[in-house]
Amino acid sequence: MSPATRGDITEEITRTRLDFHRTVDGASVADLRRPTNGTRWTNEQLLFHMLFGYLLVRNLMVLVRFFARLPGAVSRHFAAGLNAATRPFHFINYLGSLGGARVLGYAGMERLMDRVTQHLQSSLANETDDGLNRGMHFPVGWDPYFNDFMTVKDVYHYATQHYDYHRRQLTLRNTR
Repeated sequence: MSPATRGDITEEITRTRLDFHRTVDGASVADLRRPTNGTRWTNEQLLFHMLFGYLLVRNLMVLVRFFARLPGAVSRHFAAGLNAATRPFHFINYLGSLGGARVLGYAGMERLMDRVTQHLQSSLANETDDGLNRGMHFPVGWDPYFNDFMTVKDVYHYATQHYDYHRRQLTLRNTR
């Protein structure tokens, strides 16, 4: 269930952006390269994956707005097709985070987090109430926070759910 207002979503995005900065800035390189709790990633790889959740939402908005204008059966079939590709998705998702932090660097990840969250907050502020309530069917096998049907508002909130879940898996000493 997503927050009641766009203000709630805006605040949670700000909270995670600030937490991301504190987490990256407060960790040593050795801590960032330590294994996480419950994933095969290191802390730096998981942090990139957490950032990637916000990047994914920015791109998902294009799909949601498109499919929301079509009959529900169209997005239901699209989601079923994506569900059929769950295994390759998880493999690509895993591989994609392996080098992200090393390619971008820690400062680059922070700059990208700032840009993507500011974009999402600006986009959210410009959404109409009708637009926030439009939605589409999602591939529930791809993520535990994907529901069969998600509204634009749900998708904005998804990024923070994803972030908060993975935040608990970090094993950094000074940022828990």
